Amino acid sequence: MSVLVSEVREGAYADSIVLMQLQSGLQRLDGVLSAGVVMGGAVNLELLRASDLLDAESQQARSDDLIIAIRAETDRQATAALSQVDALMKGRNTTETGDYRPRSLRSAARLKPNARWVSISIPGRFAHTVAHEALDLGCHVFLYSDNVALEDEAELKARAAAEGRLFLGPDCGSAIIGGIGFGFTNEVRPGPIGLVSASGTGLQTISSQIHQLGSGISHAIGTGGRDLSATIGGATAQQSLDLLDRDPATRVIVLTSKPPDRAVGARILAQAMNTTKPVVVHFTNSVIPASRLGNLHFARGLTETAETAVALSQTDSEPLSTTGEAEGRFLRGLFAGGTLALEAVQMAAPVLSPLHSNLGVGELAGLPDPTVSSGHTVLDLGADEYTMGRLHPMMDQRLRIERLEAEAADPQTGLILLDVVLGRGAHPDPAAELAPVLERIRSSQGPPVVALVVGTDEDPQDLASTTERLSAAGAKVHTEVSAGLEEAIRFCMPGTGPPRTPVQMEALQPPESAINVGLETLFEDLVSQKIDAVQVDWRPAAGGNERLMAILEKMKS
Repeated sequence: MSVLVSEVREGAYADSIVLMQLQSGLQRLDGVLSAGVVMGGAVNLELLRASDLLDAESQQARSDDLIIAIRAETDRQATAALSQVDALMKGRNTTETGDYRPRSLRSAARLKPNARWVSISIPGRFAHTVAHEALDLGCHVFLYSDNVALEDEAELKARAAAEGRLFLGPDCGSAIIGGIGFGFTNEVRPGPIGLVSASGTGLQTISSQIHQLGSGISHAIGTGGRDLSATIGGATAQQSLDLLDRDPATRVIVLTSKPPDRAVGARILAQAMNTTKPVVVHFTNSVIPASRLGNLHFARGLTETAETAVALSQTDSEPLSTTGEAEGRFLRGLFAGGTLALEAVQMAAPVLSPLHSNLGVGELAGLPDPTVSSGHTVLDLGADEYTMGRLHPMMDQRLRIERLEAEAADPQTGLILLDVVLGRGAHPDPAAELAPVLERIRSSQGPPVVALVVGTDEDPQDLASTTERLSAAGAKVHTEVSAGLEEAIRFCMPGTGPPRTPVQMEALQPPESAINVGLETLFEDLVSQKIDAVQVDWRPAAGGNERLMAILEKMKS
């Protein structure tokens, strides 16, 4: 009859390769029938159960606890095998060249005073403290660890932003800084395209396909998957966009993310529109507003993102004027044509927030009172709630003129957008009624008005005369719909300046030295790239006892 013994080591996180090597070493010992060396967690516990290696003690292990389970022929052999665990792991406490491994981050910094980056991949509940220690040392942080509390991430990123440090992560799987890969990266050639990604596999896929298309990567900055959430607010994405905009090696920027919070996504896209370079945008599961909006180029998938970036990198592009002229005020769209209103909503939705409409599109909010606008508002005035008992606004403009005057008088209105549709059956001379209203708005220094005129030179209303009279009355007239929508939306997008404390450009230089705390494979990967790296032989304070750790932290502070 066999014997099962086990040991649970709290917070003793180890690389999966180290765990496999230890497990293999245990299984070669005399009398050992099987062994399991895994981190806690539901999946690994089930694996132990399936291998008949799970006992009551192991069932209590947490996801960042190390479980060592051994089944042997006799109790003596099982106990002897368990006693050799530390000896089997001892070889991992020095580098291949026998170099000393410091036990703390501060000791590592004394050993490598030129290290500007700290890579952290320890259990999430301990990562917060170590990340703060890295910032104390004035370093940039690559935080691979997952299961970091959202409020801890917000605190760390706010501090890093205030101190002008890059903070990548948590749960950041990939980054390429000056050609040096952190975490999971591919061998890609250097080139003119910079990536900002809140998706690790997205970063790898796009960078690989850019390489396959014959171009290359200047830098690929992984922000961590929650960076564009409402709580974090795009802190690292904002820093990264600013850095790549200032980076002379980057000609085109790629911005990719899992679905962002709408308001945060709008702010980040506003900043992207304020850069001097083309920006290719791919937000998964998001409605594409148009193929292009200013210097933003929207892609429908990862492959199209890579193809668009490569094509843009091969052409010269002129920077556009900045956004935010209506800072703090809102777009008000008054449409007679429902399809034109829908196109305006689709173009505005990713970049203007909050956006309201009566079109019932996606997650956009309606208006509690259809007679009063709120935030950015785009209305189809030909909808049933506005035409009951009256003619369609393409024929009868009275309702829209009333709304036009009301929006012009609202101090929150930044710009008014309207359509003027010509043709058979429409109002015989819409400009005759609109021009006096537009003149009053201009003379009272009201908000600008953009008019989209739809028609031909053979329509009975006379396209040329209509556009001339509306322009003379003060409207900015467009007969090309997309250009008019783009101008209106750009005008009302929030203006965003650089981060409060911009990150210095040295952050994008290839790291000569780095400190790794956690997974040894990440350390070995840095060494393989000729980085002067040091591995910290990290152990949680107080053996991982959270109560004692809290006491020690209070004593230190």
